[in-house]
Amino acid sequence: MSRKIAVLVGSLRKGSLNRKVAEAVALAAPGGLEFSFVEIGDLPFFDQDLEGAPPAQWVRFRDQIRAADAVLFVTPEYNRSVPGVLKNAIDVGSRPYGQSVFNGKPAAVISASMGAIGGFGANHHLRQSLAFLNMPTLPSPETYIGVAHELFDEAGALKNEQTRAFLTQFAGAFAGWTETQLGKSEARIAA
Repeated sequence: MSRKIAVLVGSLRKGSLNRKVAEAVALAAPGGLEFSFVEIGDLPFFDQDLEGAPPAQWVRFRDQIRAADAVLFVTPEYNRSVPGVLKNAIDVGSRPYGQSVFNGKPAAVISASMGAIGGFGANHHLRQSLAFLNMPTLPSPETYIGVAHELFDEAGALKNEQTRAFLTQFAGAFAGWTETQLGKSEARIAA
């Protein structure tokens, strides 16, 4: 069975290292996973006053997440947290209260940065939000990609074989996690 994975990249920059990491994961993933990159840069800031007539970008975003079986978050670290654009996307998708499009969807987190600790702070800060959103999040392998600017060639292809092997392992673990979590959910619905 094919599973639809929504990919949210917390960096909007052209040539984003995090987008390159996300694309490398999609290439390394086992069959049966269909990755769809969901754009977040055009989402108006969340404002509850807009809920009566939500902006078209919110509706599109919510529909794309709703249609996914699971969500992969790939983010840089800004000030020991996630970038504002990613936090805004989480806020847009989680509202109105009680109607979160994220609820119950399996998730995984990758953080990548030019620094040595690979966005550790952002990774764990994001996991706090995902716990609140009721998104069972892949516990292992924890994935922090440090010194990410040295991992890709000029064309954007991953050139480091050790990183490729690790991302292949991660993708396999995420595929298994997604199946396990969706299986639990489907069993609850059938019961």
